[in-house]
Amino acid sequence: MASEYLLVLAGCVLVTLPLEFILGARVYRRPARLAAVVLPVAAVFYVWDLVAIARGHWWFNPARTSGVLLPGGVPLEEALFFLVIPLCGLLTYEAVGAVLARRRSRRVEVTDPVAEPAKPLARPTHPLAEPSHSLAEPSSPLAELVEARPREGDRDA
Repeated sequence: MASEYLLVLAGCVLVTLPLEFILGARVYRRPARLAAVVLPVAAVFYVWDLVAIARGHWWFNPARTSGVLLPGGVPLEEALFFLVIPLCGLLTYEAVGAVLARRRSRRVEVTDPVAEPAKPLARPTHPLAEPSHSLAEPSSPLAELVEARPREGDRDA
C-alpha cells in the first residue's frame, strides 16, 4: 500500500497526542525547546541515511512510500520519522514526569495537618559524650568527667 509509512507515523502522533492535552506533557507548548531537542538528532540521522543510501546499504520500497524524495534520495517519510519518533518519545517522557510530579504533590497535600510533627532524629554524638557500659564505670575517672559535663537542657540552679 502506497504511503503506508506515512500512515504509521500519523498513527504514532495520534496515539501520543493525548499525552500533551490530557496528561499535560507541555511539549507542543514549548516549540523552541522542542526544536532544540529534535532537530539536531534529526539532522544527524538524515546525514546518516544520506551516506547509507549513497553506499547502497539502505533503500526504501517505493510501494510503501509516497514517492516524494528529498535531497539525496531520502523519502519524505524517512525524514518525518526522524521528527515524529523523537517527538513521541519526548511526549511520553514529559507525560510521565508530569504524572509523577502530580503524584508527589498529592502526597504532600494528603498529609494530616493536625497530626503532631515527626520528632527530629537524634543527632549522632561523640562516643565519649554519653556514658557507655564499657567506658563509664562508676569508679573510673572518665565517668566523673562525663557526669560533670552539663547536658543540653540542664539549667544552672
